[in-house]
Amino acid sequence: MRVLLLPVKNLRNAKNRLACVLTPEERLGLAQAMLADTVRAVQGVRYAAKVFVISDYQPALDVAVENGWEILREDRQISESESVDAASRICEERGVRSLLRLPIDLPLIQPGDIDELLAIDCHSPTMAIVPSRDGTGTNALLRTPPTLFPSHFGEGSFAKHLAEAKQARAEIFARRNPRLEMDVDDESDLRALLEYDLRATATGRWLRETGLDARFRGVSKKEAGVAAGNHL
Repeated sequence: MRVLLLPVKNLRNAKNRLACVLTPEERLGLAQAMLADTVRAVQGVRYAAKVFVISDYQPALDVAVENGWEILREDRQISESESVDAASRICEERGVRSLLRLPIDLPLIQPGDIDELLAIDCHSPTMAIVPSRDGTGTNALLRTPPTLFPSHFGEGSFAKHLAEAKQARAEIFARRNPRLEMDVDDESDLRALLEYDLRATATGRWLRETGLDARFRGVSKKEAGVAAGNHL
């Protein structure tokens, strides 16, 4: 059985690396919009036998109930790695053979991006991994079995997960996918996101409605003009 795991922290504490450019209310709104895009994609997935949500954030648990997904309720959250590993142990005890962890801040993600990973022929032990946009983080992580090695989400996690997989003598599938790689953690990510066509996304609508789309595009044009002037 192959399943999908969505770890969700309290979105009011999300995106702290954007605190220099977004207010707390804006960071919450952005996180909610990206969660909506991720949920939309997960709703269309065909190859996951089940979807698990591990969280102590009630709005995320409500989404899980609305979609008929399995809830793993936390009393408190220590870190994403702790949450994912706790969920992985529970899932393995329930007969799960392969577990795909996805973050919930992937505004471009499509159902086919997820199914493509779930469709990998995973003979134990196996790891499939998709890095973050800068190549250092981990955006998607599929492990067979789910507890193949401990999680190391955060700075430098891509290299750490590769090292763990090699130590476990696992077959490794490293995949590149610009939609899966496009999460939003800091200002450079947000600006990179605006280079895409966001018209069909909840994130794009939210950025337009709040005026942040125009604000950040305006700043980018201004900076480009200053850079050009410096070369005159």
